[in-house]
Amino acid sequence: MQTVSIVIPAYNEEKTIQLLLDRVFDAALPESLEREVILVDDCSRDMTARRIRQYMEVRPECAIRYIRHETNQGKGGALHTGIQAATGDFILIQDADLEYDPDEYAKLLTPILNNKADVVFGSRFMGGDAHRVLFFWHSVGNRFLTLLSNMFSDLNLTDMETCYKVFRSSILKSLILEEKRFGFEPEVTAKVARVPGVRIYEVGISYYGRTYAEGKKINWKDGFRAIYCILKYNVFSRNPLPSATELYRETEITANVPA
Repeated sequence: MQTVSIVIPAYNEEKTIQLLLDRVFDAALPESLEREVILVDDCSRDMTARRIRQYMEVRPECAIRYIRHETNQGKGGALHTGIQAATGDFILIQDADLEYDPDEYAKLLTPILNNKADVVFGSRFMGGDAHRVLFFWHSVGNRFLTLLSNMFSDLNLTDMETCYKVFRSSILKSLILEEKRFGFEPEVTAKVARVPGVRIYEVGISYYGRTYAEGKKINWKDGFRAIYCILKYNVFSRNPLPSATELYRETEITANVPA
């Protein structure tokens, strides 16, 4: 039986966290795949922690590995903690808001489970799924950052900045990740693109974006940081990485070693 670790970074998400957890646990997974839910509360200052504890009391059958940061470290910092704690064969990134739909887990995982991919990006800009109509300049900015990232990574992604990314754990855990805020996306894209033999796929997903009044956090400063990260991790920091095949074999060998 294989396991997918669903890593959820959360910061001040009291309004959405319980509904999000319902959707995460109710989402159908492909057969013979179990879920491990790791929720990292990045020192929320609202009622997020209380809402999570209430949820764990009301639905004890839903096993949650709850980790709380004592100081705010940013989305990337929360993801680092969650990735480190993950024990599954695959790691799926899930935001704590309701912009991304957990019902699409099966779609995201299928290319990996069919052994066609090692990494899957869920693209908001391909396919015919539902999209909330929101900010024009955000859309332009996302496409520009994806284009810039593609120019240096030699990928042809349509949505580098997407939250929905799924990795073979062996590949993601092999990367030394540094970015503490929203620079996680361009950094992980640059570094995974350099894994020799890595197979990266995209699938179209729906997107239910939030306004700033509804709790959206990313801003123009994060866009400039993303440009810096694209240049830093694609041009100025290019450490060699083990191949995807080697990482996959190491995982299989470790899994077969008797306890």
